[in-house]
Amino acid sequence: MARITAGVASSHIPALGVASDFDKTAEPYWAPAFAGYEWTKRWEAEQKPDVVILVYNDHASAFDMKIIPTFAIGCGESYQPADEGWGPRKVPVVEGHPDLAWHIAQSLIIDEFDMTIINEMDVDHGLTVPLSMMFGKPEAWPCKVIPLAVNVVTYPPPSGNRCWALGEAIARAVASFEEDLNVQVWGTGGMSHQLQGPRAGLINAAWDNDFLDGLVGDSDRLRHIPHIEYLRETGSEGIEMVMWLIMRGALGKATRVLHRHYHVPASNTAVGHIVLEPV
Repeated sequence: MARITAGVASSHIPALGVASDFDKTAEPYWAPAFAGYEWTKRWEAEQKPDVVILVYNDHASAFDMKIIPTFAIGCGESYQPADEGWGPRKVPVVEGHPDLAWHIAQSLIIDEFDMTIINEMDVDHGLTVPLSMMFGKPEAWPCKVIPLAVNVVTYPPPSGNRCWALGEAIARAVASFEEDLNVQVWGTGGMSHQLQGPRAGLINAAWDNDFLDGLVGDSDRLRHIPHIEYLRETGSEGIEMVMWLIMRGALGKATRVLHRHYHVPASNTAVGHIVLEPV
């Protein structure tokens, strides 16, 4: 039987990908941001997950204003790195796990989540940067990846409560898959940041760290944060943190923290990262 063994959350700042790709990670500006992932790289090498369900948001690479799925699951064999305007990142092709992905899609739809099923798409920095942060620069990613894209770009995004419930439904789906698989769920995006307007560059470290606190233990208070609080306290892009709640919901009633990292600034935002296990 497949099992969810851990949850990982991380910012997916595109500049982190640039620093990795061009070997700038040891430079004084970038070194503190990357240092917080060294523990996770060693841990992932020991854990050897078979599949990562990677929750992220597309940045007009696979979707645009013509089609805006609230929740979309990738059921394809593989996914090429997207060209975001300066050529695709020179990172490995992302290999999917169609059998598990289709099983999850079927289970979620029967569980009354209206999923968009994607068989072919390119994946941008929202998905590939977290892989780089956790796995470095391998010739091939060491696990299969199931992309789960969430609309947090165009109003209306899903509520935190709905995202948490989706994580719970994913856990039920994984548990009903008969193959013996070590599965991790990753939530990406965030933390506090705003990219435009008078508040561009906003970082709210106190709120970010309170959010990290709320992911640990048996409280579900984070699922009830309203959209207006994300907007007010964390900037227009802080809503990306609802994607972390899919990861948290998938871990069950209670969690224990294995590793935690927070650093500002990186580019014009905060870097947040946490590794959790269910208890």
